Amino acid sequence: MSVEPGWYVDPADPETRRYWDGEGWLGAPIPVDATPPDGPPPPEPPPVPVTPAALDAPATAPGWPPHTGSGPAPGHGTQPGHDTPSPHGPQPGPGPGWSPQGAPPGWSPQAGPPGWTPQGVPPGWPGRPPEPRPHGLRLAGYGRRFAARLIDFTVVFALNALVNGWFVWRLIDEMLPYWREVFRRAFAGDTSTDNLPQIGEQAGLLQVVILLIATALWLAYEVPAMASHGQTFGKRVMRIRAVPLAADQPLGFARAFGRWTTMGLPTLLWYCAGLGLVLQLVDALSPLFDHPLRQALHDKRVQTVVVEVPASTASAPSNDDQPSGDTP
Repeated sequence: MSVEPGWYVDPADPETRRYWDGEGWLGAPIPVDATPPDGPPPPEPPPVPVTPAALDAPATAPGWPPHTGSGPAPGHGTQPGHDTPSPHGPQPGPGPGWSPQGAPPGWSPQAGPPGWTPQGVPPGWPGRPPEPRPHGLRLAGYGRRFAARLIDFTVVFALNALVNGWFVWRLIDEMLPYWREVFRRAFAGDTSTDNLPQIGEQAGLLQVVILLIATALWLAYEVPAMASHGQTFGKRVMRIRAVPLAADQPLGFARAFGRWTTMGLPTLLWYCAGLGLVLQLVDALSPLFDHPLRQALHDKRVQTVVVEVPASTASAPSNDDQPSGDTP
């Protein structure tokens, strides 16, 4: 998934804005506070070819008539028989090959230095192009996202200790005689499985109830907060938030719920030999392998991206720092 075409703040120069066509930067930058035009910038004129004759020709200042002959150009000579010298003395022009505007041969006012690519990267540059900044904000690093998720898991675990505690105690009471005898035989070197105590009949039902409650608590904790602010408690602490790729606006309930189901619903599959935990681990590690937007699988499902929140707006996110036109 790539950022949709549109005008964005240039990562290489935050004071300017350039057009992103989905694969690279196009056209020349404009001031960041200027209103960008509708659609992509106009095509750039091809650079003017420079011939050897043009390189050898003497440069002439704008508005001066072309000078022929061996004498100095008007305004430069002081010898009798030539034009009146400039009252400010000799005014040397640019060196051979420079245009009347003082630019080097092949220089285009819109194309940048000769040889640079539309993405703004010099030929042969060993690194990657600058990473995209959705809505002018930096992408959140994996360390921040991981720390935020740990904080959220701690909060959800505390809620489960309060709500699920009695069911967990009942489950342990149902299974304890069986596992106590298994460990006693293991320490005694007895590998037989004959006459082991039976696990209580309600153990299976209790496991399902515990997982249903845990899933419901996680949904109630995360989905409403993400729908309205794009931040859980952990994301607020780490100053990151999730935003749609289409526009810098709240996720809304549908997108927040769809985002959560990819990582939350597999909790119900923990009962199946830990299959749900494996799926959640894959989802948690997926941003490490996604470029350039560092999207997890739950981000890709609903087209969201996690960005850093500037310190000045961490408590009250707003769009005042970015002028209009950031919507791709």
